[in-house]
Amino acid sequence: MVEDQNFNKQDFTENRLPHGDYEYCTFSNCNFSNAFLNGIRFLECEFIDCNLSSTNITNTTFQDVTFQDCKMLGLHFESCDTFGFSVLFNNCNLDHSSFYQMDLKTTEFLGVNLGHVDFTEADLSGVVFNDCDLKQAVFSRSILERTDFRTAINYSLNPENNKMKGAKFSLEGVSGLLSHHKIEIE
Repeated sequence: MVEDQNFNKQDFTENRLPHGDYEYCTFSNCNFSNAFLNGIRFLECEFIDCNLSSTNITNTTFQDVTFQDCKMLGLHFESCDTFGFSVLFNNCNLDHSSFYQMDLKTTEFLGVNLGHVDFTEADLSGVVFNDCDLKQAVFSRSILERTDFRTAINYSLNPENNKMKGAKFSLEGVSGLLSHHKIEIE
């Protein structure tokens, strides 16, 4: 087990992060692009200004993990260990990632780019998309009860294809609920 370690400006694309449990660790300015993190456990860790794009996270554990200012393109979170999954994304780019069938009720999205992200059949109950860009994100058979879209932009979702009781929207964003009807709003 690795505890309370700081990893700064390390390139894990060539030198693989050793398999194991990492608790209370901070990874700053590290490159994990296309790396293998499969089976590694991260507990109460922080990733700051890291590149995790296309990283293999099969059976990886993320419990109480914060991602700050990270590039995280094309990650398949549904392949990670979903037991105890608890993350916060702050000012990250998650374009083309997937949360298919995941329980995201405790997840925080703050100022995140979520373009083309797949939320199909995900449970987003009570999630707040705070200043997030959801351009072409997919919501299909998703649970969006009490989900807050008030400061989100560019979302398009079909109320008939999602559970949305108590979801919150701004007046400016209501057009994102009607876009599937191909009507014009002026």
